[in-house]
Amino acid sequence: MMLKTTTAVVLAGVTGAAFAVPAAADDHESAVSVLHGVPGLTVDVYVNGEEAIPDFAPGTLTEPMMLAAGRYDIEIYADGDDPETAEPALSAEDLEVPGGANLTLAAHLSEDGTPTLGAFVNDVTRTSAGEARLTVRHAAAAPAVDVRAGGSAVVEGLTNPDEQVLDLPAGTVTADVVLAGTEDVVLGPADVNLAEGTNTIVYAWGSAEEGTLDLAVQVIEGLHTPPDGVPSGQGGLADTGALLVLALAGVAGAVVTGRQVIRATARD
Repeated sequence: MMLKTTTAVVLAGVTGAAFAVPAAADDHESAVSVLHGVPGLTVDVYVNGEEAIPDFAPGTLTEPMMLAAGRYDIEIYADGDDPETAEPALSAEDLEVPGGANLTLAAHLSEDGTPTLGAFVNDVTRTSAGEARLTVRHAAAAPAVDVRAGGSAVVEGLTNPDEQVLDLPAGTVTADVVLAGTEDVVLGPADVNLAEGTNTIVYAWGSAEEGTLDLAVQVIEGLHTPPDGVPSGQGGLADTGALLVLALAGVAGAVVTGRQVIRATARD
């Protein structure tokens, strides 16, 4: 079966890797990271017919690549398959990459377990002084969930493929994820460190039924303006062992500005 993209709603996943991601690029290129959130399949990723990421293992989140604005064909093959003779497991044709954006391309599972390919626009608008941003995305084959902080629900009834973005006071919170409306913990609890002027993006990926739920984390830094400067977009790594928060995403259309999503749908 080959998967192709249609303009619709996308999903995202959660692993155990975190990177500092540039907040923004110039008007001629975008920062693009890639998440592999499909369990059990190591793949090779091709961009416009050229192998870009070989031996890409589940749970891996790449550091950002700078791509020139334009249209791209993305094809994902089982590791070692020859593109001349094999069909891609997932593909996204004519994906528009604008200039000056911050994007994440995610291969993950839909709620019913179907592999899909989505492009997400990351929120790099400035935060207020003393605040941090948390983005929760659900890219897992799992039902609706609530995200709790300090035992109280701060996000309720998230379903695949929704996203929640929260601007919060910077600091450490104790978070866990439960099945919506219950006390049944799916992930966590854990202490989550939300640094001032960052967007911590947490992806839940894998399958609840198959016991493969896991986390992937991006950290975008430099989002608030100090009195004597502008956001630099540079920074260190996040403590991924502490980031056990479930996430879901919603984006729309060919990737432009703001929040947008593309979903890959099955074709027999």
